[in-house]
Amino acid sequence: MQIFAGVGAGANPVSTVEYLVIAGGGGGGGQNGGGGGGAGGYRSSASFALSGTVTVTVGGGGNKAVSATGTDTGAGSVGNNSVLSSITANGGGGGGDNATAGNGGSGGGGGGYAGFTTGGTGNTPSTSPAQGTNGGTGSTDSTSYRAGGGGGGATAVGGNASAAAGGTGGNGGTGTASSITGVSVTRGGGGAGGGYGVNGTASGGGGVGSTPGTANTGGGGGGCNLTFNNNSNGGSGVVIIAYSTAFDALTSIGAGLTYTVDTTTRSGFRVYTFTSGNDSITV
Repeated sequence: MQIFAGVGAGANPVSTVEYLVIAGGGGGGGQNGGGGGGAGGYRSSASFALSGTVTVTVGGGGNKAVSATGTDTGAGSVGNNSVLSSITANGGGGGGDNATAGNGGSGGGGGGYAGFTTGGTGNTPSTSPAQGTNGGTGSTDSTSYRAGGGGGGATAVGGNASAAAGGTGGNGGTGTASSITGVSVTRGGGGAGGGYGVNGTASGGGGVGSTPGTANTGGGGGGCNLTFNNNSNGGSGVVIIAYSTAFDALTSIGAGLTYTVDTTTRSGFRVYTFTSGNDSITV
């Protein structure tokens, strides 16, 4: 059960919080055999100094592939960044088709339809901080197999498309589990590659063939399969902070943010979950 607590100044403000910041997932690639969108960047910490007034932004998911002519071809778009104070999670890369798969918090899967088969690059330790993994590759025979690679996830790279007849899309990269709210939830999964025969599988909020990533997980959208995309947008991100109920509620939360605050599910903790918007909070 969620408790919607009041917001007001107190005598015992918090100074250190836990956080989970996930960006919006990338949109799925289009046409037959689009790559899955990469998961939004995944950042977390058990101890983060927070004081004064800071910005909170919840990134939206990237759009499905839509070409200039209005058809569902091309690459999906990159998801939007999420922000908590100085912490930024990068939006997931868009899944590929007849354009290069996108880079991002996690990379989008390569498309199998038009020969751009290489998956996008995730925000790996070489580009510190690590936020996600690389996308998988699409099938190399664009005339017969048309299967896209899976988008990268927070924990694992996207799977490569099968080169077998019929074309099986690559699996979306797995996400990461967090119990910051008091319940273990896996978020940050890559979208599955669309298959000419069989779609890849996905978890952690990632979409499968021609379906969207799940809202507030940063899941990548599923790559388009035999039909044009119905709705393979990336899932929106989320920003969560948690700290002991021994400290006061936040002093203020801007009207531009949609949120809940729960003091029961995780015993002894005050958990704020920001699900959309952009504004400031004050501790």
